Amino acid sequence: MTSRLWRVRSAFTALVLAIALLLAFALPASADVAVPELTGRVVDQTGTLSSSDIASLSQKLRDFESRKGSQIAVLIVPTTQPEMIEQFSIRVAEAWKIGRKKIDDGAILVVAKNDRHLRIEVGYGLEGALTDVTSRRIIDEDITPKFRSGDFAAGIDAGVDRMMRVIDGEPLPSPSRSANFAHNLDDLVPVFAVALFASIGVGGFFRAILGRLLGSLVTGGIIAAVTWFILGSAALAAAVGVLGFIIGFVADLFSAITPGTGRSRGGPWSSGSSGGGWSSGSSSSSDSGGFSGGGGSFGGGGASGNW
Repeated sequence: MTSRLWRVRSAFTALVLAIALLLAFALPASADVAVPELTGRVVDQTGTLSSSDIASLSQKLRDFESRKGSQIAVLIVPTTQPEMIEQFSIRVAEAWKIGRKKIDDGAILVVAKNDRHLRIEVGYGLEGALTDVTSRRIIDEDITPKFRSGDFAAGIDAGVDRMMRVIDGEPLPSPSRSANFAHNLDDLVPVFAVALFASIGVGGFFRAILGRLLGSLVTGGIIAAVTWFILGSAALAAAVGVLGFIIGFVADLFSAITPGTGRSRGGPWSSGSSGGGWSSGSSSSSDSGGFSGGGGSFGGGGASGNW
């Protein structure tokens, strides 16, 4: 009897170990999908959108943030399985932190293409405008009809447009110009290009009247004042003003130490200022390396749908 009981216990132990091993191998296969890295306002892991679609949509979202302050991001993934899209979306929201800190005015459109599911995840600060009902209507009326016809780019574009119109009706704090430019480094390229032109071209007038040092100082001060008036950032204005002074002073000094060349004072610089490295990034609409969430919080508001 004791031997039989021992065999039963051994068989039971072996069964438990076998189940444990099966679970150990099965659990990694059903692990949650990793949250993608936030590389831009539009993250497409499926290749659904063309590069021009992404560039156009990113520019639209960038302009909206500059004007309104609120951030909107778009994420397209193949699947969220084994999670429901609601669970996956809130993990994305917590990781990306779209929207401004303590204002929480962010929203994320998440599309799981192979699952045929999508969701609009809404930050705390937008739940009064972009309500669950409104989010569901945007999905049903603007997005999914185009998804069913296979036009994903048009569906996302239409959904984002309506989300922006709804958010526009919500009174939010004005965007910080300095923070906006810190998030969009590409926008600084035209500013520095203008500083370069003003330092060499317009600055030559002041240097001719006031001398090299004083003229360069006056030019840098004017550039700083104009930059501060346009961008509203004292730190950025000071940096651009110093840059303008240095460029103007060095350019004038360079031409001064090359007498007899027959060139004008701006000659050695004029050939390179129009074709150099200032324009390469100014037309780019990519967010690569230039976009991050502002610290916004989410609480699960929004709506889901399918097509």
